[in-house]
Amino acid sequence: MIRPPRGWRLVGQTGRVRLTDFWERMDAVFGPEYARSWAGDFSIASLGDRTVLQAIDGGVDTREIWDAVCGVVDVPSLLR
Repeated sequence: MIRPPRGWRLVGQTGRVRLTDFWERMDAVFGPEYARSWAGDFSIASLGDRTVLQAIDGGVDTREIWDAVCGVVDVPSLLR
């Protein structure tokens, strides 16, 4: 069973996701090596056809980016 690290918000809670938390979640879903690769290669329509890295560089809130990732990848509910 996947358990979120201490301090993470659980399902149904909203708010900002700190960048460090965002990358921890990406690592939990994709693995540490593949997370950065996927973030730089995969364009997401809801982010204006930008990659995760482009969206971060463009100042998009990490909560919005994480929600977009969850919309295209099967993310365990505990990590949403």
